[in-house]
Amino acid sequence: MGLGERDSRLTSCQSLACGALAGLLSRSLSCPLEVVKVLSQVGTFHSKRGFLRTFQILSEAEGLRALWKGNAIACARLFPYSTVQVSTYNRFVSFFMDDFGHISHWSAIVAGSLAGIVAAVLTYPAELIETRLIVQNSTAPTYRGIVHTFLTIYTKEGFLALYRGASLTVLGSVPFSAGSFLVYINLDKLWNKPSVKLTPLQNFGNGCLAAGVAQTLSFPFETVKRKMQAQSPLLPHYGGVDVHFAGVVDCFKQIVKTKGVLSLWNGLTANLVKIVPYYGLMFSTFEFCKRVCLYKNGYIVSPLSYRLSPGVDQSLGAEELWELRRLIREKRFETNQSTLGTKWWG
Repeated sequence: MGLGERDSRLTSCQSLACGALAGLLSRSLSCPLEVVKVLSQVGTFHSKRGFLRTFQILSEAEGLRALWKGNAIACARLFPYSTVQVSTYNRFVSFFMDDFGHISHWSAIVAGSLAGIVAAVLTYPAELIETRLIVQNSTAPTYRGIVHTFLTIYTKEGFLALYRGASLTVLGSVPFSAGSFLVYINLDKLWNKPSVKLTPLQNFGNGCLAAGVAQTLSFPFETVKRKMQAQSPLLPHYGGVDVHFAGVVDCFKQIVKTKGVLSLWNGLTANLVKIVPYYGLMFSTFEFCKRVCLYKNGYIVSPLSYRLSPGVDQSLGAEELWELRRLIREKRFETNQSTLGTKWWG
């Protein structure tokens, strides 16, 4: 069962906790790759000598802790982003669903993309703050934390600066959705079996493949967005951005003119390398947390496996099972009391 699917054997709080822990762990452990990706997209001096050398140059210049720059705000953004995305996704799915409750692959992908856009736009200031914290020199910082970054940008650059480049989130969703759709409509051919019969490992591979193709197609929009987020008169060298521009269209033009078309994909290596460990950690952490919760709820015999508990109806939801157990306990208590009373008076 994927991360996005609701298991009725878990309570809402348990599902939320599993997803939150999985997101925090996978985001934190893959943070160095995200930092290198952003620096490569922006075009700072750290990234001039290639993907692997960026790690070395950054750690030598600012220390190992610099590989986790911006991680706090990225983790803090996960909860509101996921909450908005899930709620809006459910609404869009209901809108696209036919009279029989069915929804096509294409409609599901569009619903997911629209939900992602809404969540990304509403939490966009957090993403911009993350970029600013990543590109600044942590040994001589312009910003002294998340709140200071927000207040500095708001007071010195204006409220709209917090949404600089947000339009690219919408534009980038078109190739992202197209890439996801192209992958999913060909999955049956790839595995030579219907999607309902795929193993968890095959589904995981499908997710990584779809993410890789979709992100590669939409990556130029991501690159321009990062440059727009980073460029600021408050930062030394305007945030280290390798081109100077006046807006979205001008940024595309300047990148192609001065750096070449392929530079729109700078940082793609780090992004693709990040996909497998990121989703792998998220999937495995979520599944382990889910097993712990299922064990606590009494559906499985051990948190180390999915072996079902004998005599437990797996179709019952967690709240229903708890209520059933409560009634059984009360019934046993009443029976014991009745038996004791009979013995006493007898």
